[in-house]
Amino acid sequence: MGEETSPKTLYVGNLEPSVTEDLIIALFGQIGPCKSCKIIREPGQDPYCFVEFYDHQSAAAALAAMNKRMCLGREMKVNWATSPSNQPKQDTSKHYHIFVGDLSPDIETHLLRDAFKVFGEISDCKIIRDPQTLKSKGYGFVSFVNKVDAENAMNNMNGQWLGSRPIRTNWATRKPPAPPTRENIKQLSYDEVYNQASPTNCTVYCGGLSSGLAEELMRKIFGSYGNIKEVRVFKDKGYAFIRFDSKESAANAIVGVNGTTVNDQTVKCSWGKESNDPSQTSSASSPQMVGTHSPPAQPYSTSPATTYAANGSGQYYNMGYYYPSGAGAYQGMAAQNSYIQAGGAQWTPAAYNYQAYGMNMPMQQWGVGMQPGSQQQQFNGQQQSMMGYPMQHDQ
Repeated sequence: MGEETSPKTLYVGNLEPSVTEDLIIALFGQIGPCKSCKIIREPGQDPYCFVEFYDHQSAAAALAAMNKRMCLGREMKVNWATSPSNQPKQDTSKHYHIFVGDLSPDIETHLLRDAFKVFGEISDCKIIRDPQTLKSKGYGFVSFVNKVDAENAMNNMNGQWLGSRPIRTNWATRKPPAPPTRENIKQLSYDEVYNQASPTNCTVYCGGLSSGLAEELMRKIFGSYGNIKEVRVFKDKGYAFIRFDSKESAANAIVGVNGTTVNDQTVKCSWGKESNDPSQTSSASSPQMVGTHSPPAQPYSTSPATTYAANGSGQYYNMGYYYPSGAGAYQGMAAQNSYIQAGGAQWTPAAYNYQAYGMNMPMQQWGVGMQPGSQQQQFNGQQQSMMGYPMQHDQ
C-alpha cells in the first residue's frame, strides 16, 4: 500500500465533554506531528474527534499507544477513521457562522482556521472555491460553537491583515429559502395546457392554499412568468386568480407552478374561467374570474332589465338597453301615447353583453312588438311588465 493511499487519520471516541482540540493535539503530538484535529459535538452525545497525521507511520504508532489511554478520567477509544465520505457530518445549523471576505488567493483553509481558532472552538471552516478551476473566490466561512466566541472573532478580526490584504468579517446570512418543490404528480406539458383554453384566456387559477394566501405572495410566485395585469385573492376559499397580459405567459405559469409546494402546501393550477371565453362554461362548483367589459359611452341606461317580445318571433329576451345621443327627444314624446312596431323582423346580434338582439338597429326601427294593454309576460318564472315607449310614427 503506497504512502498516498495509506490511512493517516484516527478516530478518537469516548471523550470527556470539556476536552479541547489543543489538548488532543498535545497528547497525540507526543507520538508524531499532527496535521489537524477536529472535535465533533452533537446534542445529547459525548464528543469525538478526528486526528490527522502527516504520515501513516505516525498515525499507526499513535493508534497503538493511545487506544484505551485515560484522558480527563475517561478511557479513549482510538481506531482508524473511515473514509471522509463515510464520516458522520456534524450538524452546525445551530452554531454561529462568520463570513470572511477579501481573502488573498493564497489563503488556504488551515490558515483561515489558525487565524480564528484563538477565539474559541471552531466547528467548521471553509473557503469557497470555483467548482471548475478550484481557485478561491476570495471569501469563506468560519463557524463557532459558542456565540460569544463568534462575536469576539468577528469584532477583532475585521480589518486585520491575513496574507497580503486586510479581511472583512460579518455575520453570515442564512441561505435563501429553497424554491417550491414539485410533488409526485403528473408533470403538465406546455402544449397540453395551452390547448385547453381559448386564445383569449389569460387567467390562471391557483388553489390549495388554506393559509398564508396573499396578493403579494401570488405576485412573487407568478411574476417571473410574465406581466401580471390583475390578481384576485379569495382567502376564505383558499384560491386566487392571476390574469396575465398574454395566454403564453399564463400557460407557462400553470406548467411551472402546478404541483409545487408553497408554505408547506401543494398548490394546483389550471385555467381560470372568463365570461368572455366561449370555450369555458361556468358552474356553481367551479371558481371563475369574470372578465370585465367597458360599458358604452351613451349617457342613459336602465336597470333592471325588462322582458321584451321580438316582433313576430314569439321569443322573449331579458335585456338591458341604452339610448344614443338624441334619445331624449323620443322619450319626450311619451305624453302622446302613440305606439309603433319595429319595421320588419330584422334582429341582429347585440353590440354589448347586456344589449339584447335587435338593439343595434337604426333608431327608426326601434319599437316593441306588443300593443298597449297586453298581458304581463313571464321570464324565468318572474312576472315582469311589458313596456313600450311612445314614438311618433308616420302612417
